[in-house]
Amino acid sequence: MMTEDLVRNRKALHAFHIVDTWEAGVALLGTEVKSLRGGHGQLQDAYVDATGGELWLKQAHISPYEFGTYANHDPLRPRKLLLNRAEIDKIMAKATRKGYTVIPLAIYLTPRGRIKVRIALAEGKTLGDKREALKEREQKREMDRVRKGDHS
Repeated sequence: MMTEDLVRNRKALHAFHIVDTWEAGVALLGTEVKSLRGGHGQLQDAYVDATGGELWLKQAHISPYEFGTYANHDPLRPRKLLLNRAEIDKIMAKATRKGYTVIPLAIYLTPRGRIKVRIALAEGKTLGDKREALKEREQKREMDRVRKGDHS
C-alpha cells in the first residue's frame, strides 16, 4: 500500500521516542483538503488532545487555500480525529501515563484519495538521548562511508 506524505513532522523523531502508532481519519473542510494537496501544512507544534471522549488535532497549521473565498478556513482550528471508540479508549488510557503524549507524525493521502493522520504515542527524549542518537547516526554514516571505500 503506497501512501504519499503531504505533511511530515520532521522534528518528532528527534524529540521523542515513538512507542506506538495509529492511523486516524480527520474531519477537514474542502479548502483544507485543497491546501494540503498543495503541500501547505505544518505539524511542528501540533499535538493530539482528548476532550469529551474524542481526540482532536490541535495547533496543526494548514494554510488558507490560495484561491479560497470568504469561506476559507482558520489555519489553526482544532480538527477532529476519526477513530473507533475502542481505539480512542486505548490511546487515552496509554496517554494518561506520566511522560507520554500523543503527537501527529504525518498527514498523508491514501491510494483511495482519503487524507489520514499518522499519530503516535511518544515519550520525550532527554538532551542526553538526543546527543546519543546524533552520535550513533554519525558513526553509522562513517561506517557506510568506509564500507563504500570513500575515504574523504
